[in-house]
Amino acid sequence: MADTKTPRERYRAQVRAEIKEHAWQQIATAGASALSLNAIAKQMGMSGPALYRYFAGRDELITELVRDAYRSLADLFRTTVGSAGADLPALAHALRGWALDDPHRYFLVFGTPVPGYHAPDDITAIASEVMASLLDACAALTGDGTPAPFDTHIDAHRQWAAGHSAPPAVLHRALSVWTRLHGVLSLEAAGHFAGMGFDPARLFEAELDDLLAG
Repeated sequence: MADTKTPRERYRAQVRAEIKEHAWQQIATAGASALSLNAIAKQMGMSGPALYRYFAGRDELITELVRDAYRSLADLFRTTVGSAGADLPALAHALRGWALDDPHRYFLVFGTPVPGYHAPDDITAIASEVMASLLDACAALTGDGTPAPFDTHIDAHRQWAAGHSAPPAVLHRALSVWTRLHGVLSLEAAGHFAGMGFDPARLFEAELDDLLAG
């Protein structure tokens, strides 16, 4: 497909992408709470006001980073489901690979919330896609019938706190899987298993086997 963007639009997209690259470098060095647009502007040889033409403020930049992170995970889950079906082990291993491939991205969306930052509603919608894949896999695992279409489970997740439509057994298993696997992953991604004399991959497998048996 031909690129229909004007030179001005392409340049703007390139600058925004470069800003995000510098933002990830800052996050890797000092954490998301220390993100500074003025510092990024200095690194890029721009004035503060010039950079604010590309991002209105810190929260807009964080939102772009969070959106990109969630989108990459949602797309990975969708691809995994497309190739392996609603398979819980395949999704679990995809999640682990995604988390360890870029721990800073992982912790931006699943770590300690950034003080003063509130994600917009569209971020929740993307997160719902991730949970939809998990609900499908758990529905297939518990034998509660053929998993509903992808969009149906998105609706189920949106009703999570208000009489959700997915069977209670599916919801309970999905929550158990999500919380227990993230517990192992967050410790591994943060390096807390270093020097403890065991293979974190085997611990992850053992936790997954226990969840599958449950």
